[in-house]
Amino acid sequence: MARRILIAEDDADIVELLRLYLTNEGYEVVSAPNGEEALRILGDMEIDMAILDIMMPKMDGYELTKRIRGAGNMPVLILSARNLDSDKILGLDLGADDYMTKPFNPLEVVARVKSNLRRAYEMNDQTAHAQPQGKALEVGGLRLDTDTFILTKDGEELLLTPTEYKILALLMRSPGRVFTKAQIYENISGDPYFESDDNTMMVHISNLRDKIEDDPKKPRYIKTIRGLGYKVESK
Repeated sequence: MARRILIAEDDADIVELLRLYLTNEGYEVVSAPNGEEALRILGDMEIDMAILDIMMPKMDGYELTKRIRGAGNMPVLILSARNLDSDKILGLDLGADDYMTKPFNPLEVVARVKSNLRRAYEMNDQTAHAQPQGKALEVGGLRLDTDTFILTKDGEELLLTPTEYKILALLMRSPGRVFTKAQIYENISGDPYFESDDNTMMVHISNLRDKIEDDPKKPRYIKTIRGLGYKVESK
């Protein structure tokens, strides 16, 4: 069955351009001209991924991202004319998996869609098949169940985005091993790492720390190895 992509965008020309390229790749596309209509569609049908503009009427893309992330782990790509680093960081902080700026190359949007869908769905299947049934990763008070993709800390369930899950699973499989940002990005996405992805990785790591650490400024689990990358402490 074709993956269904929701485009929330008030510019009809952009919607039709993306629809053309995405349907040519075999995706089913539905669209909404504002955030409220997008939220209604999300409640009425199964959506596999959302592409959101920020500056939309009735409900902006930031608020819509928060609503989506509060309900589950569906991949979210923000596609916006707002190109400041602070805009991108805010979008990622709110739970978006990726952020692109306008004007854009529609072929790159398609590539990002494929990457995020693979990261969220196909790679989850591969991870589950690669692990014995009932296999869980445990470090300290963290327990990551690779069958159900549920993270608990001292028995309390914590909600992760697909990207956060991939990063933490990679680190927890090799406690004590240092991974560079490039290694983490390429492992979780299957795509080459570019310097422009640097801030994105830092935000995802920061968001993970906010969720799993007692004090994110003095992390117990995810350690920064200055000049090299990150590792999960085994003790």
